[in-house]
Amino acid sequence: MPTELIAKYDTRIPRYTSYPTAPHFHAGITPTDFRAWLDALPPTQELSLYLHVPYCESLCWFCGCHTRGAPSYAPVTSYVETLKREIALVARRLERDGSAPHPVRHVHFGGGSPSILAAADFADLIAALRRDFRFRDDAAIAVELDPRTTHADLIAAMAGAGVTRASVGVQDLTPKVQKAIHRIQPFAMVERTIRGLRDAGIGHINVDLMYGLPHQTEADVRETIRRVLELAPDRLAVFGYAHVPWMRKLQNLIPEDTLPGAEARWAQAMAARQMLLENGYVAIGFDHYAHPDDDLARALADGTLNRNFQGYTSDTATALIGMGASGISELPQGYAVNDGDIAAYAESIAAGEFATRRGIAVSVEDKARRAIIERLMCDLRVDVAATAALHGVDVDGLRADYERLREMETDGLLVRDGDVVRVTENGRPFVRSACAAFDRYLVAGEQRHSRAV
Repeated sequence: MPTELIAKYDTRIPRYTSYPTAPHFHAGITPTDFRAWLDALPPTQELSLYLHVPYCESLCWFCGCHTRGAPSYAPVTSYVETLKREIALVARRLERDGSAPHPVRHVHFGGGSPSILAAADFADLIAALRRDFRFRDDAAIAVELDPRTTHADLIAAMAGAGVTRASVGVQDLTPKVQKAIHRIQPFAMVERTIRGLRDAGIGHINVDLMYGLPHQTEADVRETIRRVLELAPDRLAVFGYAHVPWMRKLQNLIPEDTLPGAEARWAQAMAARQMLLENGYVAIGFDHYAHPDDDLARALADGTLNRNFQGYTSDTATALIGMGASGISELPQGYAVNDGDIAAYAESIAAGEFATRRGIAVSVEDKARRAIIERLMCDLRVDVAATAALHGVDVDGLRADYERLREMETDGLLVRDGDVVRVTENGRPFVRSACAAFDRYLVAGEQRHSRAV
């Protein structure tokens, strides 16, 4: 890729896990709105549930998540009780004639580090979910894990609770890089965790990696992937590190002069891509890879791949309910976000009230633009006219954005045939730039987003 193209398109752009994106959420969405949105869900509406665990035993300096350190387990114990109360609160709101009609298709535990949970507490949370919601027989249950805090008793509890998939955070296996991000995690620890999961019957394994980390080189990325491939994960997410110290104060502990530049980041991302494709993985969007037999690869092939706050997913539920501090719900009417302050969140739930503090209602035009962006992110292709017709909006308003794609066309990063926009393979790493052309909220030059590469 020519240096000038990397420089041109490596700008700060949303990751488009939602549309409108989170910076445009506002305090005008309240618990009253969230209650009304839940009440409006049809009884047959399939649900996806997200539970946020905002604690870690040790904080990583690269992290951009809503989390805090837990010097003891006491605050985690209290938080688990609050989560169980919120589970019951949501379930009661959804009840129809004393039953829980909404089938649950997918459950995801994120953080923070859900692996900080004691085995008994994890089992209690799953039991509460199964008691208050109706799970499909084929419901997927996924948990994000930090190998440093994933112990045998938790793995046993996860297996007993029906967990089907685990996402293991690795990032990079180079000692110098691990020291620079405050996450010491030898390969033997990762290997022990993944083998323990498989031995317990949790057979679907994701691995999260990163490039663009302090002191990281292309050789480090290659060696990390070589070792990880020995463990044969089903999926890999290869994220570019987003250095936003004005938003995440811990990142101030990472000196900017230790970070790879744009060309070095590009080389790292392309090295990861080359190795994974050569080893038989399928490229999913711009930063995920999956074994051809994995659900994600099959969803890509049959056109049902989706994208939400957890990234690329084969989950087809169109209503996501987020629970826990900072949990985000995505419902047909819009997005609703829980209070990120743990104490304030717990106070609301204890009072029997939802902790919704902000969000955004989506218009019909927003839904059309969201669909366009999601198809570009997932399929690298979208028929703008067909999407406009599906949502009942005037296609001319969307066609006005084609002008913003012109440079990408000239540079060979996408092709437009009438109303069909297709991102080329060379353009895949820059697909977010194509999506940005349809983002009516985006303000050019905003520094709140991660780099495109």
